[in-house]
Amino acid sequence: MYGALWRAFPGPWPVKLLFMLVVIAAVLAACVLWLFPWIDQTFLTPQDVTVGLEALTRN
Repeated sequence: MYGALWRAFPGPWPVKLLFMLVVIAAVLAACVLWLFPWIDQTFLTPQDVTVGLEALTRN
């Protein structure tokens, strides 16, 4: 996959390297800004936790 991306980018290897770094940074930014928050809200909703409630109500 990375080889196909490398061949698809135009220019000499320094330009290809710059393009590759920009693409990697864009993918990581998209994951952090949109994908991971969506996964958190959709699949990782907190459950009703009852562990430790006795310690809080003993006062």
